[in-house]
Amino acid sequence: MQINDHTAFQVSDIEKAIEFYTKIIGLNFKFKSINEAEQEAYAFLELDGGSLELIQKLNSDYEKPTIKPPYCPHFAIETKNMNHTMNMIKKNHVNIIKGPLEIKDEEKWVYISDPDNNVIEFIEWVSKNK
Repeated sequence: MQINDHTAFQVSDIEKAIEFYTKIIGLNFKFKSINEAEQEAYAFLELDGGSLELIQKLNSDYEKPTIKPPYCPHFAIETKNMNHTMNMIKKNHVNIIKGPLEIKDEEKWVYISDPDNNVIEFIEWVSKNK
């Protein structure tokens, strides 16, 4: 059996990215380290058993990815209350790419980006919450 281990995003500043994902998005910090051989700083964050790895190249400039539909790849996080999530997004001035969107009686979702243009989707499965 294979188990999903983690998703990874490249970031320009590991400390700022850790702050964004822990203080705003709500992930839990696991650890941070440096891989000298690859000249990378990396950190692992966790949310309900799923992990996100943040990677910063130490020896090269960072170019933000271009955000365009269909907004892939993205890191998807389930929310139980889209209104609460939208309040958090707006309160923290997080960049909204598109949404919130809705398929009646099925799902609601919104695409946002972190400061490095990595795409995050918050999704509320309406049919699961009935």
